[in-house]
Amino acid sequence: MKWLRTFAEVVRSGLTIEEARLEPLLALRTAAGVAIVIGPALWLVSPAYAASAALGAYSAGAATFQRTWRPRKVIALGAGAGLALSTFVGYLAAGRLVTFLPLLAVWAFAAGMAWALGSTAGIVAATTVGSMLVTITLPTSIGRALEHAGVIALGGVAQAVLILLFPIRRWGAHRDALADALAAVADHARRLRHDPTAPFDPEPLMTARDAAAVTPSQARTRPPVLHGPRGLAERILPVVAALADPDVGAPAEGSGRDRARELLGAAADVLDAAARSIRRGTPAQVPPGSADVLRVDEEGEVLEGPARQAAERLVELLAEALEIAGSGGARDKGPTPPGPGSAPFLVRPTMFRLLPVVVRAVRGELRLDSPVFRHAVRLAAVATLGYLIASRLPVGHGYWAPIASVMVMRPDFHRTYARAVGRLAGTLAGVALATGMVRALGPDAQVFGALAVVSAALSYTLLRTGYAYSQCFTAAYVVFLLGMGGQAWEQTVPERVVLTLLGGALAMLAYVVFPAWETPRLPDRLADWLAADGRYAATVLRGYAEPTREHRADMRRALLASREARATWQDAYDQARQEPVRPRGLTSREAEDAQEALKGFDRAAMLMESHVPRADSRFVPEAERFAEALEADTAQAADDVREHRNPDWGRVEKALHAWEGARGDRSPVLRRGAELQKRALDNLATAVSRTPLERDVGSAREEQRVRAAGAAEADGSGPPQGGG
Repeated sequence: MKWLRTFAEVVRSGLTIEEARLEPLLALRTAAGVAIVIGPALWLVSPAYAASAALGAYSAGAATFQRTWRPRKVIALGAGAGLALSTFVGYLAAGRLVTFLPLLAVWAFAAGMAWALGSTAGIVAATTVGSMLVTITLPTSIGRALEHAGVIALGGVAQAVLILLFPIRRWGAHRDALADALAAVADHARRLRHDPTAPFDPEPLMTARDAAAVTPSQARTRPPVLHGPRGLAERILPVVAALADPDVGAPAEGSGRDRARELLGAAADVLDAAARSIRRGTPAQVPPGSADVLRVDEEGEVLEGPARQAAERLVELLAEALEIAGSGGARDKGPTPPGPGSAPFLVRPTMFRLLPVVVRAVRGELRLDSPVFRHAVRLAAVATLGYLIASRLPVGHGYWAPIASVMVMRPDFHRTYARAVGRLAGTLAGVALATGMVRALGPDAQVFGALAVVSAALSYTLLRTGYAYSQCFTAAYVVFLLGMGGQAWEQTVPERVVLTLLGGALAMLAYVVFPAWETPRLPDRLADWLAADGRYAATVLRGYAEPTREHRADMRRALLASREARATWQDAYDQARQEPVRPRGLTSREAEDAQEALKGFDRAAMLMESHVPRADSRFVPEAERFAEALEADTAQAADDVREHRNPDWGRVEKALHAWEGARGDRSPVLRRGAELQKRALDNLATAVSRTPLERDVGSAREEQRVRAAGAAEADGSGPPQGGG
C-alpha cells in the first residue's frame, strides 16, 4: 500500500511544473551554439558529422545550465572534452560485446562516482555515457572516430566562445546567491517582529559561502561588492535574534518591545535594499523612515542592558549595509586586488589542481553504505544490462534503453523515480509532436536541422521549470536529428518509445533491488548533528571563558561544521519522508520532535554567540566547565542515539547546578543561553527516549497510521478522525 501511494506521489512530482526560472537570453545563446555547428557541418561535410557536432554542442550547452560557481565557458569546454573522449574510447572497444560491455560498465561506474564531486559533475559525467552509446555507431574507422571526437569537442568550444564573446549577467549566479543570503536574513528579521523565537534556515548562507569560494584567476576579476557582505549577514543574524528574544533581549511587552520591532523592521528594509543593489548592480534607495529608526539616542533610548547592546551592535552593522545599498554598482568599477595585502578569500582549486580533490572525494565514498557508491554500482549494472537486453531484441537503436536509464538515475529514490516518469511522459509527447512534423514535411536535412535548433532552444528555456517539459523538446530534438540524417521515422520513433520504457523500468527496478534508503540512516544523521551542535555550543562558551582570537576562529569552524551536519540531516529527513519503507530507529514523529529540539539548541548557541565578549574582556571560568560538560554529554548522547539507547545529561546538570551556586559572572545572556540549551537537550531526550517495548509499539503504530492515511486518501474520505 505504501509503495502504491509513494508511486502516485512520484508521478505527481515528475509531472509538476516547478517554479519558473526562465533564462531566455541564456537559452538563445546556447541554441545559437548548436546552430553554429550544425549549419557548417551540414553544408561542408555530411549529416552524420552534423549529428556529432550537434550532440557535442547540445550536451555542452546543457551542462552550462547546471548550478556551478565555475565559469560557464570552463564547464562547456570540460563537457565537450569528456564527450569527445568517451566517443573515441567507446569506438575502440565497439564491435564486440566482450570488449564493449566491460568498458561500458567501468565508464558508467566512474560516472556514478562523479556524484562525489557534486550534482553538476554527476550529470555531466552521465552525458558522456550517453555519448559513448550513441556516437560509436557513426564512425567506420579509427581515423573517422578521431574526426567525430574532434567535431564533438568543437561543439563545446563553440559554446565556450559564445560565452566569452556574449557574456550575460557576468557573476550573475554569485550575485544571486549573495543577495538571497541577505534577503533571507531580512525575512528572518521581519518574522522576529511577530515571533521572537522564529527559526532560521541557514541554507542561503551556506550557498553564499559556497559561491564565495573562487580560484585565484576569479579573485582578480570578482567585483568587490561580492567580497564582504556575506560576512556582514553572518554577523547580523545572531544580533537580530538576540534583540528579539524576550529573555535576553527586548522585553516581551511595552515600549521596549515596540522599539525592537522598529529596529527589526528597519534592519529588514536595509538588508533588502542591499540585496537588490547586489543583485542588480545598481544603487538602491533605503526608505528614509528606516534610516531615521537606526539611531540609538543616548538619553531617549528605551532599551537597556543586553537589549541595548544588541541594538547598538545592530546599528553599527547596518551602517555597513547602508553603504553597500547606497553605492550599488559603483563598487564594481575595479576588481578585487589580489596579493598578500588584500582581504583573504575562500580558495577553490583550479581545473588543473582538482585531481587530489577528486581522489579524496571518491575515496571517501568507496564504501558499501555510501549512496554514491551504490548509485555507481546501479548505474554500471543497468547500463550494461540494458545494452545487452536491447541488443538481443528485434529492434534497432538498442542504445536508447541504457541511455534512458543512465539519464534518469540519481543517488536517491525519489528523484530517480520522478525523472523516470518525467522522461517517459516527455519522450512520448516529444516523439509524437516531432513525428507528426517529420511525416508532414518529408525528408529535408536543412529543415530538420533548423527544427532541431528550435527544439534545443525550447529545451534550454524549460530546463529549470520541470524535467518532463524539457524532455519533451529534447526528444523532439533527437527525432529531428535522426530525420536530418535521413533515417525513416518508422525505424526509430516506435523503437525509441519502447526502449525508453524499458530503460526507465530498469532504472526503477535497480533501486528496488539495490537501494540506498535514508530512513535507516536517520539515527546516524541525527547523532552527527547533535555531536556537531555540542562542539559548536562548547566553542561559544569557551569564547566567554577565555576571549581570544583563536577561540573566535574555532567558533567559526564549529559553526560551519554544525550547519553542514544540519544540512545533511535535513536532506536525509526529506528523502526519508518520500521513501516507501518502514521507519527504523526513529518514527517520523520522533524525528520531527528531535529536529525541533536541536533547532532550539542551535538558537540558544546563536543567542550566546551574539554577545561573545571582546578579546580584552574578563574571563568566565564557569563557562569553561559548562562547555566541557556539554561537549562530553552531547558526544556520548550521539553514540547513544546511534545505538538506540536513551541519552543522559548528568554532567550538564551537575555543571549547571554548580554554576548557579558560584559567585562568578552573572551575564543574563550567557546564563539564559545555558538554560535554553539544557531545555533543548531535555526535549531531545524526550523525543528519542523509549523502552524497547515502546519502540516496537511505536514502529507498529507508525506503520498503521501511515496505512490508514493512505487508505483515507485513496477513498477521498480525508484523514481518520480521532474517537472517544
